[in-house]
Amino acid sequence: MVAGAVAGILEHCVMYPIDCVKTRMQSLQPDPAARYRNVLEALWRIIRTEGLWRPMRGLNVTATGAGPAHALYFACYEKLKKTLSDVIHPGGNSHIANGAAGCVATLLHDAAMNPAEVIKQRMQMYNSPYHRVTDCVRAVWQNEGAGAFYRSYTTQLTMNVPFQAIHFMTYEFLQEHFNPQRRYNPGSHVLSGACAGAVAAAATTPLDVCKTLLNTQESLALNSNVTGHITGMASAFRTVYQVGGVTAYFRGVQARVIYQIPSTAIAWSVYEFFKYLITRRQEERRAGK
Repeated sequence: MVAGAVAGILEHCVMYPIDCVKTRMQSLQPDPAARYRNVLEALWRIIRTEGLWRPMRGLNVTATGAGPAHALYFACYEKLKKTLSDVIHPGGNSHIANGAAGCVATLLHDAAMNPAEVIKQRMQMYNSPYHRVTDCVRAVWQNEGAGAFYRSYTTQLTMNVPFQAIHFMTYEFLQEHFNPQRRYNPGSHVLSGACAGAVAAAATTPLDVCKTLLNTQESLALNSNVTGHITGMASAFRTVYQVGGVTAYFRGVQARVIYQIPSTAIAWSVYEFFKYLITRRQEERRAGK
């Protein structure tokens, strides 16, 4: 859990500016001043027109949520992976067990992370009225109720369950080839994590676009929805199609993949490092006794 928490916080902090760009590029009907051609141009324009620290707004709530979310995530994954592998393929590695463990771990991760995601994405949007996390939390609570913090939870799960199944299965598959002895090998952890993240991110982009819409309740998109609020995955899918057609489902795919490659590489390399460090110290203590 310690290794997972450190990995999660570092992953989100290092990649946060790109995450900000991804959120904006997924906007269905962006303001003319917030239309970007690519990730680097978007980042440069945000810094130049809105200030050096603008891409970092909301980082504190993300780091606060990422610690416990990733602690639960990795601890649950490791425990279930071992338990299920022993049942399905005793003494070996089972891809079904890896995928199933990743899916269950996602339920815990998203339950802890979803409120932070809602606040973070609202603060990342162009012309966001929120400058402080507390202002955003208060406004969402007063205007939309506590349920707004979990409005995108089912869509988040619908996206993250297949994402994590693909992610974990790809990572473990690559580890079998690059690191069959399963020793601590930084190079193999970075490469496997990066490839797994890229594949999973590209495959689940349409669901991520819908999740962003549910979290931000983008005003221009709301105008096309008579109910006032977009609730549920079906409503989000319908609204995305009405506003931008099929291509709208892949808005921000470049930013999402660019974000995910180093993000998962950092998460796995940091997690495996701290797991190795903690395990080695425990073994040394036992040997000392």
